[in-house]
Amino acid sequence: MNTESRNLYFDNAATSWPKPEPVYGAAERYLRRASGNPGRTGSTQTIAAERALYQARESLARFFNAADPSRIVFTFNATDALNMALKGTLAPGDHVLYTAMEHNSVLRPLGGLKRAGLISTQMIPCSEEGLPDLDFLERALRRRTRLLAVNHVSNICGAIAPLKEMLALAHRHGAVLLVDAAQSAGVLPIDVQALPIDLLAFTGHKGLLGPAGTGGLYVRPGLELKPWREGGTGSFSEQDRQPESMPERLEAGTLNGPGLAGLIEGLNFIEEQGLEQIRSREMALSAYLRAKLSPIPGLTLHGPAEPSRCTAVLSLTMAGVDCGELGYTLESAYGILSRTGLHCAPLAHRALGTFPEGTVRLSPGVFTAEADLAYLAGALAEIAKDKARKG
Repeated sequence: MNTESRNLYFDNAATSWPKPEPVYGAAERYLRRASGNPGRTGSTQTIAAERALYQARESLARFFNAADPSRIVFTFNATDALNMALKGTLAPGDHVLYTAMEHNSVLRPLGGLKRAGLISTQMIPCSEEGLPDLDFLERALRRRTRLLAVNHVSNICGAIAPLKEMLALAHRHGAVLLVDAAQSAGVLPIDVQALPIDLLAFTGHKGLLGPAGTGGLYVRPGLELKPWREGGTGSFSEQDRQPESMPERLEAGTLNGPGLAGLIEGLNFIEEQGLEQIRSREMALSAYLRAKLSPIPGLTLHGPAEPSRCTAVLSLTMAGVDCGELGYTLESAYGILSRTGLHCAPLAHRALGTFPEGTVRLSPGVFTAEADLAYLAGALAEIAKDKARKG
């Protein structure tokens, strides 16, 4: 094994890297030429900034097939969007269902509302592959169930939730479906009209290949949320309440213009490459990596084994080796960057049987080469062999 210094990035589930080159250029151009405050005045720089934000909103609406761009609300990440969705939708006495695969971005807001005595909650158990129990879900839905929160793709093992079936059950009982698309936006096709999703929370810095500090919430027409944050919008400034019109109803303050300018280029890259082609290549990478890793003694792969049921996000454990130690060895000895621990999803690790130790998560991205995967598999095989030799 050649252990020369490398910098192989396998943490795209946290933040995609590198970005397409135009992403960097667009953010810089915005800062240099369009850094006015959108909607606040009529200066040339402000109009340029407003134009960039309008273009980003239209690009995202087109990407998710939203009929009305004003239903795309800009946020600073998926966590921000999920808080906006939960706290804007729920009212005292509401009942909420969520799956065991949810991220703390859902678990903590729900936990806070529950501890305050405002709502009741119930978890939908998931299999060791990370897939929800639909029979349990159907039995758990009740008259007071206001919302079902679903992590579209597990950030730990890449398991893809059956959104179509879950949406049908939720709507049959009059509940709103909130989809956490932090791991799926830019990776899987999402059409909010073909599959009538009520609320879609997404981030820009993962699969959409944009800068950090960008994200959004899609709110279906007819569904009105209470404003989660209030303040300046540049419109209806004479009033001491948030405007009723969208997206200003849910947006306040200065938005991340440079980030959104970069996000446009991330979306352009995905559309040029073709989302189907990106997904097909990711499935091939996932199958290749699993085939390389499966024969390694002492190595356990977690989540669905079939590439069509998951993304390229993969978690593993090695018998007798702490996951933190394994991640450290991968970087220090082989130049491989991974993510270790509980990944802000403790209930998911309980479902997968990896709590409390956690796992080593490997998440290749759109720029990962097959040769990088071969090197990664060789590194893990060498570590396992060394562990067996030392006993």
